[in-house]
Amino acid sequence: MDLNLKDKVFLVTGGASGIGAGISRALVAEGALPVIVGRNKAKGDAILEELGMGFQIVKNLGTTESCREVVEEALQLTGRVDGLVNNAGANDGVGLENGSPEAWINSLQKNLHHYFYLAHYLLPELKQRKGSIINVSSKTAVTGQGNTSAYAAAKGAQLALTREWAVELLPYHIRVNALVPAEVMTPLYRTWLDTFDDPAAKQRSIESKIPLGQRMTTCEEMADMALFLLSDRASHITGQHFFIDGGYVHLDRAL
Repeated sequence: MDLNLKDKVFLVTGGASGIGAGISRALVAEGALPVIVGRNKAKGDAILEELGMGFQIVKNLGTTESCREVVEEALQLTGRVDGLVNNAGANDGVGLENGSPEAWINSLQKNLHHYFYLAHYLLPELKQRKGSIINVSSKTAVTGQGNTSAYAAAKGAQLALTREWAVELLPYHIRVNALVPAEVMTPLYRTWLDTFDDPAAKQRSIESKIPLGQRMTTCEEMADMALFLLSDRASHITGQHFFIDGGYVHLDRAL
């Protein structure tokens, strides 16, 4: 299926690793151009070498100024931006008991605020292109996890912003949707698994609770949904939360 993404440009935060890297690869496969935003230049260089096309902007997304600079640089590099994939962030384990007010604020700055900042500064371009926004959230927003209040709050806010922006941007034909991953095998997830005495046993225990296939979701499966939503094949879809999780959240895990 031709998604009609050829020569279009998409800003992908955290686009050098995990789900973001999967989206970057899928965009190139469709002839689109990813602009990968992240603070790890080495990772960005590696994936751009693999892809053979695309751009990298090395930036920490923690401030309004840095996000404004990202948008300006992306437009200077490419001359256009057709969509935004808000993806960067990490579960940093800032909980009610084991965190602090200062850690809470820092976590929201890393996981939530740049979603708004980038959309805000990119909005004039998205209006011109009738573009699309994807917010990558997490199942923690709807299931809870424990000891990760700040991350869960950020991910819940992203789901709320998806609905809010979908309403606000209707007059401009800008579509806004969210991906809600559950158990996806990414480098960060692997690092977390490796903190256990028996990582393989822990992985098997988690997979046994995933109803469809008793396996992890892949980054490629996340990317497939992202590209569909960015494309005009999804031209009448906005304000939706898509759970790509093998039924983990909504089906009985005893299945």
